Parts: sequence; C-alpha cells; structure tokens
Amino acid sequence: MGFLDIFKGKQYKTELEKLQQEHEALKALMTPEMHEALEIKKEIERLQEEKNSVQKSIDALNQTIKNKNNDISSLNNQISFLEETIKSKKHEIVSLDEEILVQEFGLYSPKFDFSNALGYKEKLSENRAKQKALIKDKTAVTGSTDWTVNGNATKGKKMVTDTQKLLLRAFNSECDELVSKVKYTNFDASLNKIQKSASAISKLGTIMNISITPQYLSLKEDELRLAFEYQCKKQQEKEDAKAARAEQREQAKIQKELEEKRHKIEKEQTHYQTAYEKLMAQLSKYPDDTDLQKKKEDLEKQLSDIDIALTDIDYRQANMRAGYVYIVSNIGSFGENVYKIGMTRRLDPQERIDELGGASVPFKFDVHAMIFSDDAPALEAALHKAFENKKVNIVNQRREFFNVTLDEIKDVIKKNFDKTVEFIDIPDAEQYRVSMKMRNQTI
Repeated sequence: MGFLDIFKGKQYKTELEKLQQEHEALKALMTPEMHEALEIKKEIERLQEEKNSVQKSIDALNQTIKNKNNDISSLNNQISFLEETIKSKKHEIVSLDEEILVQEFGLYSPKFDFSNALGYKEKLSENRAKQKALIKDKTAVTGSTDWTVNGNATKGKKMVTDTQKLLLRAFNSECDELVSKVKYTNFDASLNKIQKSASAISKLGTIMNISITPQYLSLKEDELRLAFEYQCKKQQEKEDAKAARAEQREQAKIQKELEEKRHKIEKEQTHYQTAYEKLMAQLSKYPDDTDLQKKKEDLEKQLSDIDIALTDIDYRQANMRAGYVYIVSNIGSFGENVYKIGMTRRLDPQERIDELGGASVPFKFDVHAMIFSDDAPALEAALHKAFENKKVNIVNQRREFFNVTLDEIKDVIKKNFDKTVEFIDIPDAEQYRVSMKMRNQTI
C-alpha cells in the first residue's frame, strides 16, 4: 500500500467521524415527534418490502391457479369424453343384456287376476293415487328432522327436505322408465332394478337418514306388475277380438256360400223339373217308349240328388256347428311330425286348406284326413285336448300345431271318435320334394 493510499484512508476516516458527529448532533436536535416519524418511515419501508414479497408470492400463486384451471378444463373435457364413451358402452351393454334376458327370463306368475284390461287400468290409477297420497303426506321417503346447518335448524330442515325431493325424483324417474318398457323378457330384471334403486337411495341418504319407505316401494313394485299384466291382458283381448272378427267373417262367408249354393241348386231343380214335366207329358202319349222311360229314371235321380243337396243345405244352415275337422301337414315349412288340427264349416273344406298354404308359408299344406262332424268345434276341441302336451306353441291356444306322429293321431281318432276315417299316410309335398331334388342336382 502506497503513501497516497494511506493518506486517502485517513482522510476518509476523518470525514466519516465528522459525519457521525454531525449525525449525532442532528439527532440531539430532533424532537421526540421527529424520532417517531423516522421510525414510522423505516416501518413503512419495511412493510413495502414485505408487500412486494407477498405480491410476488400472490403473482406466483395466481399463475399456479391459472395453470391448474387449464388442467381442470382439460380434465373436464376428458371427463365429458369419457361420459359419452360410457353412455355409448352402456347402450351396447343394454342391447347385450336384452339378448341375455331373452334367454334367461323366468316364467311370470300373475299377482292380479282381473277379467279384462279395464280392471288393470283402474287398479293402476288407484295405485298411482296412493303414491301421490304418500308423497303429499311426506311418508314416501324418510329423513332426519334434527339436522342443522351452521346451528340453524330451519336451514337444516330445508336442506333435508330438498335432498328428499331430489332423491325421490331420481327414484321415480328410474321407476317410470322401467314401467314404460316392461315386457316378459325383462320383468324380473326390472323388478330387481327398482329394488336396487331404492337401496341406492338409502345409501346416498345415509347421513340424513333418507330412504324410500317400504309402503312406497311396495306400490312401485305393484305398479310394475300391473303395467305388465295390463299389457298382457290388452294383447290377449286384441287377439280374442281378432279371432272373433275372423269367426264373424267366416260365418258370413259360409252363409253367403250356402245361399249361392242354394240359388244354384234351385235353378238346376227348376230346369230338371221343367224337363221332367215335359217328359211326363210325352210319356202320357207314348207310355211304352223305353227311351223315354230311361230318361224319366235319369231325371228322377237328378231331382232326388237335388232334393238331398237342398236338404243338406237346410241342415247346414240350421246347424252352424256342422263342419269338417282336418289333419294337415307341411313338411317343407315345419318338418316331419308336425301336424295342424283345425276346423272349417265351409261346404268345400279344401278352400280353407288352400288359404292356409298362402304366401305366409313357402309350401302348400297336404291333407291327411278330413272328418265331417255334426259338432265340428267340439271334435276339434277334444282332439286339441288329447294332444295338449304336444302343442308346438303352448302359450297361444289358437295355434293349432302339434308335434306328434300321424299314428298317434290315428289311434286317438279311431278309438274315441270315428273308426271309418281314412288317412293319407305319405303327403305329396310336391313342390317341396321337387325343390329338394333340384337343389341336390345343383350341388
């Protein structure tokens, strides 16, 4: 260190000491108020520095929040996408469930037994009225009455009431959806869903002791049963009405057929009667003419046949239960050992068989037996009862197909009804057999 540096150092020290002395002198001159102002100024400066530090922290936190909001927005978008995917997958699951239910549904045992659909409809209205009464009386759903919000019992009660309404509305919506879509394949599953829904409501409302009451749940279960049985009864009445209309059309057709037949036969009778009268006039002139005698016999036979035909028409009109019970098959459509046992009151029963072989089946029916009876409906019913356990469709009694052998049918008819009935054992099934032959030749 040089002399100049030492000199400068001493000079600075002297000046510093002088400044400190002046500072101390000035401080001595300051009033208490001035000292306090100085301290306040220092405190302000310190607080300003602290404010700046806090502001920096706030800015950093705001930036973090902004980043988090962006993340939340992104997550919300992902959630929306996932919800749509879940909804789509649920639809696929429901479709699959429907297929499973068709295979696994249980046989339904009716709880109600009304004679017509109106009875079910009235019971449904009564059931829903009871539901409304329970809701109005606040006994459809339970809930804690001593719940408070921030110590306020009124707010607590309102909160419980609002939650009850919300959960009950959710339960009712799910039940309404199930009731509107109930059918034989999903009844058991629908009933189970109603019960599980009530259980889920109880779990969601555990804290406030909210749950669906047993009375209300029972009404909902009965509503599902009533809705299902109402649908079944309406369908049954629809089918009964359809059968009745078909029977009326058949009766009208038979009556028209009989009248037309009578008109035709009476016209023939008039012609033959006129011819017979002219012939008798000729015979009165030539009583020994053998040709005229032979022609007379022929005309008398024709008139006798006409009388028999007219008597038959009179009988058929007087006894509308007279008709034919037929045994037919259609191996091309239904296979071997499936026979239809039906009845027709037509004058020409083959017309009915031809109608059966219309566009609804690929091949015509073949007749195995045609049995005339004074009470065709009774004979038909007796045969149906004899083969009741062999019906192909055991639900719809109007489906008259039976999975039996022709020998079984022969045995029942000949032992119990008519020993003289002739059967055709082997059906022609012409179009079916030709079709099979042509198909085999092309392979």
